[in-house]
Amino acid sequence: MAEYKVRFDPNTEPVVVKSGTLIIEAAKQAGLDILQPCGGQGRCGRCIVQVMDGTVRHRSSLRLSKEDIQAGYALACQSIIESDILVRIPEQDKIERRLMSDRTALEIEIPPGYSPEYKQSLRRFSIQLSPPSYEDQTDDLTRLKKEITLKLGYRNIFIPLGLINKISQALRLGNWNVTIFLHIGELDDRMKYVQLVDILPGIIAEEDPLWGAAIDIGTTTVTLWLVDLMTGKVHAQVAEYNDQIRRGEDVISRIIYADKNGGLTELQQLVLGTINELMETACKRVKFHRVKPEDVYKVSVAGNTTMMHLFLGVPANNIRLSPFIPSFNQAPIIYAKEIGLKTHPFAIVDCLPGVASYVGADITAGVLSAGVDLADQLTLFLDVGTNGEMVLGSKEWLVTCACSAGPAFEGAGVQSGMRATTGAIEEVWINSNTYEPTYRVIGGGKPRGICGSGLISLLAEMFITGLIDKAGNLNPSLPTNRVREGEHGLEYVVVWAVEAYSGEDIVFTRVDVDNLLRAKAAIYAGFLVLAQSVGVPLESTEQVLIGGSFGKYLNIEKSIQIGLLPDLPWERFRFLGNTAVKGAYYALLDKHSRKRLDEIASKMTYIELSADNSFYEAFMSALFLPHTDLSKFPSVEKAMKSIQYSETI
Repeated sequence: MAEYKVRFDPNTEPVVVKSGTLIIEAAKQAGLDILQPCGGQGRCGRCIVQVMDGTVRHRSSLRLSKEDIQAGYALACQSIIESDILVRIPEQDKIERRLMSDRTALEIEIPPGYSPEYKQSLRRFSIQLSPPSYEDQTDDLTRLKKEITLKLGYRNIFIPLGLINKISQALRLGNWNVTIFLHIGELDDRMKYVQLVDILPGIIAEEDPLWGAAIDIGTTTVTLWLVDLMTGKVHAQVAEYNDQIRRGEDVISRIIYADKNGGLTELQQLVLGTINELMETACKRVKFHRVKPEDVYKVSVAGNTTMMHLFLGVPANNIRLSPFIPSFNQAPIIYAKEIGLKTHPFAIVDCLPGVASYVGADITAGVLSAGVDLADQLTLFLDVGTNGEMVLGSKEWLVTCACSAGPAFEGAGVQSGMRATTGAIEEVWINSNTYEPTYRVIGGGKPRGICGSGLISLLAEMFITGLIDKAGNLNPSLPTNRVREGEHGLEYVVVWAVEAYSGEDIVFTRVDVDNLLRAKAAIYAGFLVLAQSVGVPLESTEQVLIGGSFGKYLNIEKSIQIGLLPDLPWERFRFLGNTAVKGAYYALLDKHSRKRLDEIASKMTYIELSADNSFYEAFMSALFLPHTDLSKFPSVEKAMKSIQYSETI
């Protein structure tokens, strides 16, 4: 097999690769990182490089024009090396941060009646042992177990080998006074099991903090709360983009990437890297206490089913293959050292239970924190993002489903789309007479693009003012030069080049409209199918609880106008923020809440929409603004009449 030299800089040593190697693989070999938001499928065009010298074969040239190819541009994930080559990697998009800091951290209310003695499964005890003698030559391990049973009443004690190594030294350094950390679980209502988590010489004051962490592994963002388990107080809240983004912006892209050689291990290391950095940051932010990651003894983790598989290094490929069965919905409790989580090596890691391939622990945790399972009212709980997960029900019953909304609400798959970071347009208003837009930009300054909330706002305004009809067609006959023919058909210019950060027009195309219509149609159809499955009209929903980081930026009026949310009185809607991490926090603190999570997961009836014909019909009906049946959206019909809206196409 032939070998070729690949240079990414003419002044550095080349890497040698075999024929058939992709540019992206050569870059990894050279220690270079090229973003692959679509997971290396060749769909996003974001791994573009320029071949300055040599020959490559294009497996796909999607998003590349003839001129681009002639200039040597290629997709790194789709270009096979066929000679010695010199490659230039253009400057890549940077992920700007608009995440949590000390200034935006919220004061989290400790659950009423919290007491570690009665609520906490991780307990710390100081005990004194009788030293050995010629008359009592019991070994150290047995001596410790007997003392735990005698003084604390616990049997079925499991002590891992790594801690057996510490027992003898701790007993003698503490002059037979030690502090032990025990995780107390339940095999059933009558039998408990106990795991030793750590043993330290000497006695620790009862009021000293005992540290734990609640984590939500989101597809886009990872959030971590550092908690004192003795008081229940959240001492630090931190969040960061999930580093897996560089290998896929949605779960399907990451599953595909994980199936490649070494992909699963890489994705696990990327998310662990993100979490470990957050743990370091959170520990540094704690005031009045010196905390290190090794002081964290318990972790509860929420996340969608794919994120949980990748976190544990478990193959996730069956999640995307019919009949969509995950490897697990409830993972066993593990020690942190088993996966490389940088806490105390024997910290208890509790991955919360999910329901199905596309309804994971982030949703069960959300239901717990929102109290849906205890509600007297008919409640719709939803988390809108790349995947739209939703639960309908009350304390009597719960039904759930998930639909693939795609990355449009994250600003991806849209020509001028971007994440909700500095420079993103987050809200738009359009004058119904002049069709001129005004907008608000995150952080002020010149706009760089449009984020998800801005796209929803823009689509609603264009519909209400008649710039587009209910099918999403732009109207070229209106007296405005902002509607024009673009590379992909008609488009609307939101920001002229002179006003934009990049010096290029920020536009909204018909393709963008279609992407948003499909995303919102999938969400609304999911609501409708859930309601139909239990024989209740959607409009009878008494409260709509919206979780997730994106949810808090949703404009209710605009979301109803495009048919994303059901047309209900605004007072029925409530934004709850990150319900997944809050549910993980409750499970971290309270063994009864943790048990309730298992009950929630087992109580939910899951509906697989891909196997439900009614979903396809509902989806097709919702592919219009706001819907083919305008009677479902009386407030939108009224708004259209108030500005003398008329369909001109």
